Amino acid sequence: MAKIRVVLADDHVVVRNGIKMLLENEGEIEVIGEASNGEEALEVAQSLKPDVLILDIRMPIMTGLEASSQLHSISPTTKVLILSMHNDEEYIIQSVECGASGYLLKDTSKDEFIKAIRTVHQGGKYFSGDISKVLVDSYLQAKGGKIANPLPNSQADYELTKREKEILSLIYQGMANKDIADQLNKSIRTIETHRFNIMKKLKVNNVVELLKKVEEERVLE
Repeated sequence: MAKIRVVLADDHVVVRNGIKMLLENEGEIEVIGEASNGEEALEVAQSLKPDVLILDIRMPIMTGLEASSQLHSISPTTKVLILSMHNDEEYIIQSVECGASGYLLKDTSKDEFIKAIRTVHQGGKYFSGDISKVLVDSYLQAKGGKIANPLPNSQADYELTKREKEILSLIYQGMANKDIADQLNKSIRTIETHRFNIMKKLKVNNVVELLKKVEEERVLE
């Protein structure tokens, strides 16, 4: 099986070395290049055409967000995964607008990091639970607050299970994965798996698209 080819962009060498060591312990991932700022990241991506470009946000010369917005024109098949210490709403929303396929915080677990790389490489979107909560809150705020739930008279049948509909309803109300897990007495990983399956069935790439589909097609009964 071909390895997932990754380029790392972070202005701290120690951070890059740590990430590289972590990733290359996974036999399916190969770090083929590194960069210390957004401009270098674009140059390396143009030359090597990696599968995934992992970008820090705050870098000198050119930020990760600026690099992400320009990447498609020079390496259209490369996916961007933002890895940042910042969970500010502004950064998260901008990353989506700049074409990033995922956003993780630097204190994320190894398992979630690997899962995110696999997901974006396969064409999906990956936002950790806390990040998804920010996206949900931003969407609801744009709609003027929480939307009445549940929606009656479902117009679309996506073959969601009873549990998936329950979790989708809670996501729609703006609850984070941890809160859903606590309410249903399940692990966060179980909730994340359910959410991934829900998004796959509804054919959406991120939580904002999910909320729009629920509202427009009245998915919930």
